[in-house]
Amino acid sequence: MPSANRFLTVRRDPHSAELLARGGDSEAHSILERAGFVPVVRLHETYHRAPTGLDPDTENRLATEAVARLRAAGYHVECDEEFATDRRPARYPTLGSSVAHLAGRLREATATEDAADVLTELTAPYDGVLAAIEHVLYAAADFHDGLGAAADPYTARRLRHLADEHLHVLRTDLVHTRNALADRHAPHPRRSACAGEVPAEERERSAVCACPPPPRTAPVPPPPAVAAGLRR
Repeated sequence: MPSANRFLTVRRDPHSAELLARGGDSEAHSILERAGFVPVVRLHETYHRAPTGLDPDTENRLATEAVARLRAAGYHVECDEEFATDRRPARYPTLGSSVAHLAGRLREATATEDAADVLTELTAPYDGVLAAIEHVLYAAADFHDGLGAAADPYTARRLRHLADEHLHVLRTDLVHTRNALADRHAPHPRRSACAGEVPAEERERSAVCACPPPPRTAPVPPPPAVAAGLRR
């Protein structure tokens, strides 16, 4: 049986007629938000709703697109009949996933120089990830400046404060960490490659090396087939 977080419902509430999506994990929530849904965070639940002010036809199209994207990603979605679709749109890497691969490079780094190279992608002053985030924050602030609502100038000031203060602190700390790693020129003591060599003076020639064996990982059995009667 697939994990419970692979199941979602996309339905209109029978009492309020509000379009709601419930269930799923963080990946599913990302798909819903890219489809146009708005997250609602409660104490014991996070669910998603349609943006306010949409007419029913637009909500139906939003829900149908969300169902198509979720099913294309392998989620099991129960939905109202008008949202059902056989379309499975192609999936492409997101901007976030292209940055997240840096974490994989850090986990594989075997020397301080390797780690410094990865952090440089974040801290590079002209075209690093943090510099790009700063540009986005300022652009969002500029967008709010002339938007017209009473709260918009405050939102613009808040966005600039995030760029000037909070992002500055993050960048300063990461630059210091990156520079310290670049100056160390040291292998990681727990990630050095083991060649399995036996010293020439070793009397027990059957010995391989003194390294502890890698941890054993139990094989994960494949999930059983989903019942044919699963509602779509």
